[in-house]
Amino acid sequence: MTYITELWIMRTIILPAADVLLLAFIIYKGYQILVQTRAAQLMRGAAFIGITYAAAYIFDLRTLLWLINLLAPSLVVGILIIFQPELRKIFTRIGQGRLLAMGSGSQPLHVESVISAAEILSYRRRGALVVFGRSVGLKNIVETGTHIEAALSSALLLTIFGHDTALHDGAVVIEGERIVAAGCFLPLSEQLDVRRSFGTRHRAALGLVEETDAVVLIVSEETGAISLAYDASLYYDLTAEEGRKRLQELLRSGAREPTTETQEVSAFEA
Repeated sequence: MTYITELWIMRTIILPAADVLLLAFIIYKGYQILVQTRAAQLMRGAAFIGITYAAAYIFDLRTLLWLINLLAPSLVVGILIIFQPELRKIFTRIGQGRLLAMGSGSQPLHVESVISAAEILSYRRRGALVVFGRSVGLKNIVETGTHIEAALSSALLLTIFGHDTALHDGAVVIEGERIVAAGCFLPLSEQLDVRRSFGTRHRAALGLVEETDAVVLIVSEETGAISLAYDASLYYDLTAEEGRKRLQELLRSGAREPTTETQEVSAFEA
């Protein structure tokens, strides 16, 4: 009798509750991915087509149904082509889970070297772009620059960015304890509402974090402001201490979001 009661509880309460909670979790994570990849327009287009088809089916609009069925294969191919960047970002975000993580990422122990260099560069009004790899590989970015494979240090970062060398205009890529490459080119952001006051460095940082889970530190050449970009967002004009804490939290064990309470400055126009 006890076994039957437990089986009844399992089927009528526990399993349905687990089913609802799992579905809610999937919907929530899907919403997070859509927000982070700016793919809301893709969902709006798909919802419009779905609603149109449902209305045509319910009200038996045969001509519209015939047209939709005729164009459906072409629409699918067209959506895949037009929204290829958004779809690529969505699948990239899905693959960024810890179970699928392929890289070790940068360690918080070496954040101090980067922040020390950033403070000096900020004081001198020298621009800098430093990329920290996390789960998603950056091989395609590294290949655009010059391979260095050197130990990470403030002195080396100051040498690269503090003088008009051949590498100072590009980005430095850091993986683990080493500077992998310098003078790397980053993809510019595809967003149209980025602040006009932001230069190429900020747009390039946003472009990379829209496509990967990397963390990018930016030092503005015009204002000396230190900023961080991650998860398709840019946090502008942070203090050295704020930047240090955020980097440590983001890079520690692949953490995705910092818990430090600091003021976020939107990278987009109101």
